[in-house]
Amino acid sequence: MRLSQVFLVPASFFIAALVSLLAANLAVSTIERTSQDGVRDELFLQGHEWASVEADGLQVVLSGVAPSETARFRALAAAGQVVDSTRVIDNVTIPAAEAIKPPRFSIEILRNDAGISMIGLIPAASDRDGLNSDVKAIARDSHVTDLLETADYPVPPNWDEVLAFAVYALETLPRSKISMDADKVAITALADSEEQKAKWARDLKRSAPRSALLSIDISAPRPVITPFTLRFLIDEDGPRFDACSAHTTVGRARIVSAATEAGLTKAANCTIGLGVPSPDWPDAVETGIRAVSELGGGSITFSDADVTLVAPDTTSQATFDRIVGELENNLPDLYSLHSVLPAPVKIDGSGEGSGPPEFVATRSPEGLVQMRGRLTDETLRSATESFARAKFGSGNVYPATRLDGELPNDWPTRVLAGLEALSFLSSGSVVVQPEVVDIRGVTGDPDASASVSRVLSEKLGASENFQVDVEYQEKLDPRLALPTPEQCAESINAIMAKQKITFAPGSANIEATAAGTIDEIAEIMKDCADVRMEIQGYTDSQGREEMNLALSQSRAQAVLNALLTRRVLTTNLTAKGYGEADPIADNSTEDGREANRRIEFRLLDTTVSSEGATDADDTADTTDTGAEQQDTDAADAATDDTTPTGADTDADTDENGAPSSDEDAEADPDTPPFSGVDVITPETDDTRPQPRPER
Repeated sequence: MRLSQVFLVPASFFIAALVSLLAANLAVSTIERTSQDGVRDELFLQGHEWASVEADGLQVVLSGVAPSETARFRALAAAGQVVDSTRVIDNVTIPAAEAIKPPRFSIEILRNDAGISMIGLIPAASDRDGLNSDVKAIARDSHVTDLLETADYPVPPNWDEVLAFAVYALETLPRSKISMDADKVAITALADSEEQKAKWARDLKRSAPRSALLSIDISAPRPVITPFTLRFLIDEDGPRFDACSAHTTVGRARIVSAATEAGLTKAANCTIGLGVPSPDWPDAVETGIRAVSELGGGSITFSDADVTLVAPDTTSQATFDRIVGELENNLPDLYSLHSVLPAPVKIDGSGEGSGPPEFVATRSPEGLVQMRGRLTDETLRSATESFARAKFGSGNVYPATRLDGELPNDWPTRVLAGLEALSFLSSGSVVVQPEVVDIRGVTGDPDASASVSRVLSEKLGASENFQVDVEYQEKLDPRLALPTPEQCAESINAIMAKQKITFAPGSANIEATAAGTIDEIAEIMKDCADVRMEIQGYTDSQGREEMNLALSQSRAQAVLNALLTRRVLTTNLTAKGYGEADPIADNSTEDGREANRRIEFRLLDTTVSSEGATDADDTADTTDTGAEQQDTDAADAATDDTTPTGADTDADTDENGAPSSDEDAEADPDTPPFSGVDVITPETDDTRPQPRPER
C-alpha cells in the first residue's frame, strides 16, 4: 500500500471535522445574530430603549436599568415573543426607591373685619392648639376659621420662629394677608395713612427673624381732597404755597418745578390725593404760577376748576390786562378764571377804625376768643356767637360786636368762614373786610395753611381775595407732644409707686383696691398706644414651679384684660408669666419673697424716629433678608433700665411647699410691692423680643 493512501483517510476525517466545526460556528453566529437583532428590534418597537441585548449561543441576555418593575416584566415578555422565554436571561436591575420628600409646609392667613381664616399644611408636631389660642385672642369677638391640614413629617428648621413672627404680624395688621413657610414671609396689608404704613413697615422689619426672607406690601389710601385746592403766592417773604395738591407723582413734580422756576427755595409739601377736576391740573397750575411770577407778586388760587388771580395792588392796569388775557387763553378749557386788581387795602385790626368796616376775631394761646367789630343784625350776632362757642368752647368766647345794617350781603358768609379758618390755628386773628379776609397766626398742624386756604376758597367763592399768613411751630404740634416710650415707663412707675396692683390670695382676681391704679395706668396708655410693652408676672420660689408659672401668667393676663375693658388699645401689649424666674431679692426672707411677687411692665423696644433716612427707607415696600436687619436691630435696641420693683404675689404655700388653706392665706395678706417698667435689651444680635408669648 502506498504511503499516500495511508494519510488520505485521516486527512479526510480532519477536513470533515473542520468543515463541520466551521459550519456549526456559522450556524451559532447566525442564530445569535438573528436572536439578538430580533429581540432588540422588538424591544425598540415596544419602547424599551433602556434595555441592552446580548446573545450567548442560544441564550439571550437582557440588561440595563428598568424605570420600573412593570417595565422590566414587559421587556422580558417582549423578548419571549421573539425567542423561547427559557432562553432569556434576566440581568435587568431596578433603581432603588427614593425616599419620599416631605411636603412643603405653609400657611396663608387672612384677616379683615369679618374675622380670621387660616389655610395650609403644617407639621403634625406643631402646637396647633396653641396657634388657635393665639389667633382667637387676636380675633377677640370675630370668627376664626381653621382650615389647616397636618402631615406627619419632621418640623422644618426655623418653622416655629417664622410662625411666631407671622402671628405677631397678624396681631399688628388688622386688614392683611400673611403667607409664610419656613424660609419666607410675604405680607400684604392696608393702612389708614402714610404714617401708619411707615410705622408698621418699620416695626415688622425690626421684629422679623433673620433666617427668613421678608416681603412687605402695605398700601395707604390717598386722601380725598375737596375742593381740590392749590394756592401759590409771592409776597414780601418770597414765593410759597399756602396749599398744594396733585393727583400723581409726575404732576406733583411738574408743579414743584414750576414753583422753583418762580423762585421757590423752600421744600413744598404737595399732597397727592383724589378729587382732581381734570387730568390737565398740572398744566393749569403751571400756567397760573408763571402768571404770578410775571406779575412779580400776588396770588393764584385753584379751587377745583375755579381759578382766582389776585395781582399786587401796585400793578398797572395795562400789565394786569395783558397777563390776565394770556392766562385766560392758556388755561385748559374746563377752568374758569376770575381776576382781581385790588385797591390798596389797610388792615386796621381793631374793628373800629376809620377805614372799611371790619369784623375781627382773635384767639389767644390759652384758647380764649374775642370777637369785635361789625355784624349785620341780631340774627347774625346770635349765629356767630353760637358758631364760635361750638368751635372754641362755650366758656372761651367773649363777644363784643356791634350792629351795622350797611354791610355787604355776603358779610355773614365771610364772618363764619373766617371763624372756621381761625379754628385751625393755635393762636392768631382773622380780619374780615368787604374786599379781603386776612388770617394770620401760629399752629402746631403742618397742614393748617392748606386747610385754611381750602376753607376760604370754598366758602368765599371765586373772585374773592384772602390773605393767609400761618406759621407752623413744631413745639405746638400735638403729635410731637406725645410721651416717649421712656416717659410712658416713668409715668407708670410713678403711679405704681403710689399704689400697687394687688390680687386676691392665691388667685388671679385683681382686688377692688387696685382699680384706681389700673384706671391711672389706662389713662397713660391712651397716649402710649404705639409703645410695645410686655406685662410680666413673677412669683417667689415657694410652691411648685409649674403652679407658680401658671399663676404668674394668669395675673399678667388679668392686668392686660383690665386695661382692655378700659378701652385701652392693647395691640402692642403682651402678657407673659415668668413664675419664680429672675428674682430681684432673697427668697429666704419674707421681705425678699414679697419683693419677688410682682407685676412688671417692660418696654420691648424703642423706635428712633429722628433718623430721617431710616424712616424714609422703611416706608418703601421691602424684600429683605433677616441678615440685612442685624445692624438696624442692634442700633434700635434700648439700654437696660432695670428697676427692682414688683407688684404680684405667688401661690401661698405651707412649709412643705403645698398650697396653704384660705385661712393661712388670709393670715399672710397678699401685699405686693412696687412694680417697674424696664427696657429689655438683647444681649447679642441674635436675641430678639419674642413677638408673642411662648406656648
